[in-house]
Amino acid sequence: MRLLGTLNKFGKLLNYSLARNFPKRSMACSRFEYVKSFEQDDSILPNVWIVIRIDGKKFHKFSKTHDFEKPNDENALNVMNAAATAVMQEFRDIVLAYGQSDEYSFVFRKETAAFKRRSAKLLTYVTSLFSSSYVMQWSKWMNLPLAYAPCFDGRVVLYPSEQNLKDYLSWRQADVHVNNLYNTAFWKLVLEKGLTNQQAEAKLRGTFSADKNELLFQEFGINYNNLPAMYRKGTILLRKRVILGEKSRQAVVPLHEDLISSQFWKEHTEILGKYVPGTYNAPQTLPRLVEMQINGKELDDEAEEPQNLAGTS
Repeated sequence: MRLLGTLNKFGKLLNYSLARNFPKRSMACSRFEYVKSFEQDDSILPNVWIVIRIDGKKFHKFSKTHDFEKPNDENALNVMNAAATAVMQEFRDIVLAYGQSDEYSFVFRKETAAFKRRSAKLLTYVTSLFSSSYVMQWSKWMNLPLAYAPCFDGRVVLYPSEQNLKDYLSWRQADVHVNNLYNTAFWKLVLEKGLTNQQAEAKLRGTFSADKNELLFQEFGINYNNLPAMYRKGTILLRKRVILGEKSRQAVVPLHEDLISSQFWKEHTEILGKYVPGTYNAPQTLPRLVEMQINGKELDDEAEEPQNLAGTS
């Protein structure tokens, strides 16, 4: 009897210990789950184009610290392109990405169900993935170590029609032209003519595009239209089939074309159409960004149908 009583007492102590260390989740939820009522519904409207645009924060300081070439640093721009490629490889529902300077825009197809179209989920995933990919890609393009990690913010914008989407992308590309023309003239005056920043600003104040083109040609022998297209038009990333002999592989390819023209949309019907990647009209030498995908493990060669992440929370 004494032994039985001791065992019963031990059993009660064991049950008490287990109850303390392994509480039932249902009990906790029933008591605390009311806090979920404070969450806001951020579901995006159906049947609209979702655009996520990321922008570098304090990139003037970042570019100065890392000695970016002025007015354009090709390698730094390619770090941006490589980071954006990583985002497109993660999200096959992104049909186009467009980048310039320290910003990138990602266009999701209208029917995407990724993350149940939750704005916060899409925004934070794209922004954080881009930021981390930028750090990972840095050493592949730049010749100096990364002094500190860059920071990007992001926003979600919705466009109800194809024309709205085209106008948005046209606006961003027009911004490239205005900024690059000014910066090219400005830094030529500073770096080659020896003007101070304030003197260069004063010289360019009130000038039009034609005036800056004339200045570049007359004083520096530069035909602005002959500068690299990436500097003048930014970078468009599309998913294409790359022909490799008798085979083809799918990859994200960089283009530097005129988004504003109707011809661009006629040549790349997959953006607004059935989302089946077209064939890449590759130059004689493949861009390094494409070679890295083909030669490495970064190929996106899964089914060409857009992904279905409807169940992803």
